[in-house]
Amino acid sequence: MIVKSKLLKQISDSYPNFLKKDLEKFFNIFLNEIKNSLKRGERVELRDFGIWSTNIQKPRISRNPKTGEKVHTRKKVKIHFKMAKELFNKLNNEK
Repeated sequence: MIVKSKLLKQISDSYPNFLKKDLEKFFNIFLNEIKNSLKRGERVELRDFGIWSTNIQKPRISRNPKTGEKVHTRKKVKIHFKMAKELFNKLNNEK
């Protein structure tokens, strides 16, 4: 598993000429732009990596599995990620 701090460390090791605080600021701006675009309902595409989009789950009546009681579930916005073919091939060692 990779966390944000490890990713920032790898980026700063790869680009030693940049200050760590500047790389962290850039990375935070990058992530915030992805979040804001998804919040607006826009699609985010990074070539050779994948596409993030949002799907709306309609409100419905569901059941509590423990008690069998009916529960009203509100509308939800879900994030969908579709992997690019290039990333799929790289993960599966295909050419």
